[in-house]
Amino acid sequence: MTDRERLRTTFGEDAARYHRARPTYPAELFFHLSGPRILEIGPGTGQATLPLTRIGEVTAVELSPELAAVARQHAPDAQVIVANFDEWPLPDPFDLVVSATAFHWLDPRTRMDRCAAALKPGGTLAVISTHHIAGGTAQFFVDVQECYERWDPATPPNLRLSRADDIPHEFDESDLFEEPEFFRYEWEQVYDTEAYADLLLTYSNHIALPTRDELIADIRQLIATRYGGRVTKRYMTQLAMARVRSGGTAAS
Repeated sequence: MTDRERLRTTFGEDAARYHRARPTYPAELFFHLSGPRILEIGPGTGQATLPLTRIGEVTAVELSPELAAVARQHAPDAQVIVANFDEWPLPDPFDLVVSATAFHWLDPRTRMDRCAAALKPGGTLAVISTHHIAGGTAQFFVDVQECYERWDPATPPNLRLSRADDIPHEFDESDLFEEPEFFRYEWEQVYDTEAYADLLLTYSNHIALPTRDELIADIRQLIATRYGGRVTKRYMTQLAMARVRSGGTAAS
């Protein structure tokens, strides 16, 4: 089992925490999306699923039964299916395929071909990604690296967050799709000590870390004692959209 395959199974360990702690997406992002039949890949607990149901009829394919159960409650108008999209038999094609903060978990060898096959001619693939960028309580994100270096030996020394302008526009190259369009939104969210600890425990690399309890305790102490129990985190959400050149390969 590869690291990608192992880590992507960790999110269902605490689905309730994932739902309350994970940030949602800027509302204006969804203004760019349209289509009567929508396929969502990797909905998690439905943060993007609910706004998608206001656009069209949503079928959502989620690997984790625990996350899928929460998504069904959060977005009751969506059809949420528990399956591995990499192996899921594709139904009749869709007008829009969306993957929000989940596309990187799909098999990179086949994901563009399968997304193309899932689309009608002229349909659109929309990939939403969330990036942690410089800003907010800037000094905290410098100081917290000492905690990571103490408890995670894989942490590069003096690691720093990138500016939004330094993050590349990423979309898999594929002859099956036209040139992508990109839209970017920068925003901030305030966390108290426990809310920030909750957030960290939804990240796969933190969940799987053998010393995660020590790391989280160290970060809790840093926020509580040096930052008054509150920090601000800056995000950049990117929407990448491209139309399929044809109906793709036959669904399988």
